[in-house]
Amino acid sequence: MIRFTVLILPLLLAGCFSQPPAPTVDRSTSNASRSAPVSPVQQPSGPGYYTVKRGETLYRIALEHGQDYKDVAAWNNLANPSSIKEGQVLRVVPPGAVENTGAVVSKPVSSSPVVETRSLDQPPSAQQPVATSNSNLKREPRVGKEPYSDEAYARLNKTGDLPAKPAETRPEPAPTPAVVPASAPATPAVAAGPDDVPWLWPSAGKVVAPFSESGNKGLDFGGKAGDTVLAAGEGKVVYAGAGLRGYGELVIIKHNATFLSAYAHNRKILVKEGQTVSRGQKIAEMGSTDADSVKLHFEIRKQGKPVDPAQYLPKK
Repeated sequence: MIRFTVLILPLLLAGCFSQPPAPTVDRSTSNASRSAPVSPVQQPSGPGYYTVKRGETLYRIALEHGQDYKDVAAWNNLANPSSIKEGQVLRVVPPGAVENTGAVVSKPVSSSPVVETRSLDQPPSAQQPVATSNSNLKREPRVGKEPYSDEAYARLNKTGDLPAKPAETRPEPAPTPAVVPASAPATPAVAAGPDDVPWLWPSAGKVVAPFSESGNKGLDFGGKAGDTVLAAGEGKVVYAGAGLRGYGELVIIKHNATFLSAYAHNRKILVKEGQTVSRGQKIAEMGSTDADSVKLHFEIRKQGKPVDPAQYLPKK
């Protein structure tokens, strides 16, 4: 008995020391995934969007893009027009406007093959083509058609018994002479473009500073305080105030989707935002607000870009 116990004890000890170690869990991967930074939300960019620069206002951004500042505020959900910040991206075109994104649109190529069906015992000459949507499908034989007559029957059967009748000819009616009314104009009027504006000079004063690509963005008219400032074209007043630095008391009129006109340094503004004005209507009085002398600074902007008003105003 003692011998048996001595033999069993080493075997039990060997079994205890041969057991595998307890499994371990490596949590380094999960911890790294938790600490990974979240990528910031990408702001829209490209055509139709503009990034705000330091010192810019919504009024100037709208003017530079030929838009009403109220529309720009609405497109960007801005309750306060003066709440924009440097680096902010703003939409400066209507949401439904077509933007050049460079995307390639592919269209499927439609095909309508001609399929003919006939029974196996039907001769080829009797087969009829199945109607399809292909407009190029020939549905008639290429031989000419001719109304039935004895002469035609004889000619086709080469009997030669009946002479062929000459084709009947009908006299053509004499052409009716064209009647030209005496009051018709010599040359037709040329239609103007859809966005063309019949411009009018906004002031009777003398031009004291011409347009310059690198300097003056419009024409400067001289005069005395209180001189009349006229709307150069029919349109809607989209801005009336002194929120644009360097323009003083300013009026901006939007004529259509292409053209704006601006009237700066006024002493007194006589119209309100949202008001529709007619061509030649008095909209302000000339002054010297935010300027070194009494003058009217007048701009025409085409799609937001300043252009030379002298190229659009009528010749004096």
